[in-house]
Amino acid sequence: MAFIELDMTKYPRKAQFDYFRSLAYPYLGLTVEVDLTDYLHLLQEKNAPFFLSFCRAVTRAANAVETFRQRIRGEGIVEYDWCPGSVTLATADGNYCYCTLPCRENFDDYLTVARAARERALAAASIEDGEDAESLLFLSSIPWLSYTALTQPVPHPADSNPRITWGRFFTREGRTWLPVSVLCNHALMDARQLALFYEALEQELRGLN
Repeated sequence: MAFIELDMTKYPRKAQFDYFRSLAYPYLGLTVEVDLTDYLHLLQEKNAPFFLSFCRAVTRAANAVETFRQRIRGEGIVEYDWCPGSVTLATADGNYCYCTLPCRENFDDYLTVARAARERALAAASIEDGEDAESLLFLSSIPWLSYTALTQPVPHPADSNPRITWGRFFTREGRTWLPVSVLCNHALMDARQLALFYEALEQELRGLN
């Protein structure tokens, strides 16, 4: 993936960047209930699978916010032109593996590419992120239950890959909702940027382009 190095002498959040990098746990996280009602109808009309389709939606939403494409490298920041999603897949033996989904194709082409990538990933059953690990968005699903909060394991020293996780959807007052969690490095973004992600996700769920 192509990237640029940001000029830290002109970076507007340099003080916040330095402060949050000094913390033992520099992460910022939110869980928001997202309205899936109309999106599920669109998928039903196309007979499209929810899981792979939603992976595309969250990946595209994250890429729409430039801070989700930024990573800490050394004492500075690089910004990628596009960050693929690396999603966890359940394997036949009850474990999981990783699968990378670029998500840049139009919807119909994406499903073809995504299904093939899923089959290759399940056959390899690897939990290695590969050479482009820095660029990835870490995606995962907890389909067995809904939830209102989520605590995730993180490495030490801290990384800067955004983590996006969703649970089981549920119905309330005739609408279908899904808990979606985001965990990001606070050195790179604040709550406003997380809110922009959820706004972009709402936009993605309005259509299948």
